[in-house]
Amino acid sequence: MPQNAPEPVPYWRLSAFYFSFFGLLGALFPYWSLYLKSLGFSAADIGLLLALPMVTKIVAPNLWGWLADHTGKRLMIIRLGALLSCLCFAGIFISQQFWVVAFVMVGYSFFWNAVLPQQEVVTTSFLRETPENYSRVRLWGSIGFIIFVLGSGAWFDRHSIDGLPIIGFLLLAAIFITSLVVPSPRRQHYQLPSQRFLKVLKQPVVVAFFVAGMLMQLSHGIYYSFFSLYMESQHYSRGMIGVLWSVGVVAEVALFMVMHRLLPRFGVRGIMAACLLLATIRWLLIGYFPQYLLLLVIAQSFHAFTFGAYHAAGIDCIRRLFETGNQGKAQALYSAFCLGLGGAIGSWLGGLVWDYRALLAFEVGALACFIAMFVIWFRLKDSRL
Repeated sequence: MPQNAPEPVPYWRLSAFYFSFFGLLGALFPYWSLYLKSLGFSAADIGLLLALPMVTKIVAPNLWGWLADHTGKRLMIIRLGALLSCLCFAGIFISQQFWVVAFVMVGYSFFWNAVLPQQEVVTTSFLRETPENYSRVRLWGSIGFIIFVLGSGAWFDRHSIDGLPIIGFLLLAAIFITSLVVPSPRRQHYQLPSQRFLKVLKQPVVVAFFVAGMLMQLSHGIYYSFFSLYMESQHYSRGMIGVLWSVGVVAEVALFMVMHRLLPRFGVRGIMAACLLLATIRWLLIGYFPQYLLLLVIAQSFHAFTFGAYHAAGIDCIRRLFETGNQGKAQALYSAFCLGLGGAIGSWLGGLVWDYRALLAFEVGALACFIAMFVIWFRLKDSRL
């Protein structure tokens, strides 16, 4: 193949990885709180346990991102992280005591959190010539989520939720297996960045990006940890809860199919601000009108924007704001500060206020997104965007 020829994109191998990775989220996120409740844990215990994987994102992705940028061994880190996360998760079969479960969640998530940020760099390396096509690969993650959230919900309506750890272990094994077939990008030589990473982080536009992302994920930390419990308190079946989770991801798949057209037309700043406005509305609809199924469906369909469009715009924002030599660290920091710290604070806050007033948790999420919308609109201004 000529040196300057476009690099073939291993579409199906990349897609299989995303399918497995987000399939795990579809199986665990909606039902893990219900599983923990079945073990007899309190709302505060559940909030703390669900915050632990998010806390590990504060440290783990930065460590793995630094190693990846300085060694160039991204695929080795992805594969090692996937394997060790699977082995650590197996500890759940030994005991279901609080501290054992806490150890399992810290151990498996420490290595699991190494995987996605580096996979994002590998994927964008293959899509260097057509970065807008990222959403076409990522949509298979959403499809995996839909299949496993619906399948798990239907299964747990008829069977004990005690089988959830088995599903989680098998999907972690699938993540490792699919990581083995992902090839290394041909042009992935290390490039020394022209600016130090810390100097880039001090730019006002970069600060605004990370602060807004943290606030957005704070609201999602509340949602991921307590939406299923909130719906169960409103007497929805586990099958219906799975359907409600899947509504948002179905809408997300539809949006991913057109996202490559939306980004050039509306730009990163416009899309992110609109997503934050819709997120504010979404959490208020869920919090105030859980008894109205139609409003819940509308609110869940907003997931296409509050997660799908916002995430795709965020990945493109990192690509534009950071040079190649800094992108691994930037992806890791995004995972750590936004997904990790933001999600952990949201889960922890949700657990604190839940027994006092469940609605307050969703009000906090709405307020966080409303503030973030102004941060994006007034501070995310740069010629690169």
